[in-house]
Amino acid sequence: MRERVGTVLSREFYARPSVAVAPELLNKVMVAGPCRGRIVEVEAYAGPLDPASHAYRGPTARNATMFGPPGHLYVYFTYGMHFCANAVTGEQGEGQAVLLRALAPLARSLGIVREHDGTDLVDGGAVQLVDDGVAPPDAPGVSERIGITRATDRRWRWFVDGDPNVSRR
Repeated sequence: MRERVGTVLSREFYARPSVAVAPELLNKVMVAGPCRGRIVEVEAYAGPLDPASHAYRGPTARNATMFGPPGHLYVYFTYGMHFCANAVTGEQGEGQAVLLRALAPLARSLGIVREHDGTDLVDGGAVQLVDDGVAPPDAPGVSERIGITRATDRRWRWFVDGDPNVSRR
């Protein structure tokens, strides 16, 4: 039986624009089996209206989960070495998501792989995002998204200022 670490975030929590959900995910906890990590950095991607989003050109086999119902995990492989995890947000068909860019290491590895793509974050899936009572920062750090070449001017990256696990620019 899995140890309870907090309240699982509701489907309604995710069913909002990615730019609204992203800063509220700071300090939530990602749980994957016995491993967990506190979310300290996120980036919002706004679907077909966002040139930096995987959903910009519409649904494909790779990004289909982004266009599904909110509250699922969208996982993709990048740079030939990393699996990236995103929480699907917005309404079904919109293609919005929040990249979970950095976690404070409460465990060595969450073991997220491509097979986790589509995992339901709400209804007892293998991965969940939970609220353990630690509020998002009152004044999170905000900047342009990093590691992209399009829509680089959008200040859609939020982070826990001063956390050593946050990406360096």
